[in-house]
Amino acid sequence: MMGPRLFGGCCGGFGGFGWIGMLFNFLVIAAVIWLVVWAVRRFTVSGGMPRPMTGGASSPREILQMRYARGEITREQYEEMLNDLNLQP
Repeated sequence: MMGPRLFGGCCGGFGGFGWIGMLFNFLVIAAVIWLVVWAVRRFTVSGGMPRPMTGGASSPREILQMRYARGEITREQYEEMLNDLNLQP
């Protein structure tokens, strides 16, 4: 008498469905992995890039001030952008 098969007892394993059962199991596992990856990307990043931290700034002046404070733009760029937006300092 032989011992139990690798993936189940009788009928070829996988609950008697053989290769179809194995394919179904693979698809279920792949779907679960895809769902986890999708959820992590959906709630942590946007398009592969970290979401910008705006700090609740809503006006153009506040956004420019934050960019200038972070060193993203120079004083000249800051003043030019204020003038372009008609937001005199």
